[in-house]
Amino acid sequence: MTHRDPPGIIAPHIPADDWRRAQATGAPLVIVVQTTDQTGIPWQRVVIPFAVAGAAALGTWGLVVALCPLFDAAAHAVTIIASATGPIGIGGITLKLARGKR
Repeated sequence: MTHRDPPGIIAPHIPADDWRRAQATGAPLVIVVQTTDQTGIPWQRVVIPFAVAGAAALGTWGLVVALCPLFDAAAHAVTIIASATGPIGIGGITLKLARGKR
């Protein structure tokens, strides 16, 4: 039988006699790892939602800022077109879209 070292970083914590006995008999070796409880707030669970919400808010404001010049240009174009066409009449009702300059 070949000798094998215990696996992983917990190797120094397993007594050699117990490891060899478990390897020779095929019995399972139970390893108990004690961890310390974390105290305080898990910051990753708090920061990620705020980062996503902040990115969404900045993206929305960026979209609004980008659309403002487009709406302004569209309003100017409509004003120019309306002033150039003159009054529009449908079925006896006449509508003047823009006031002429006096």
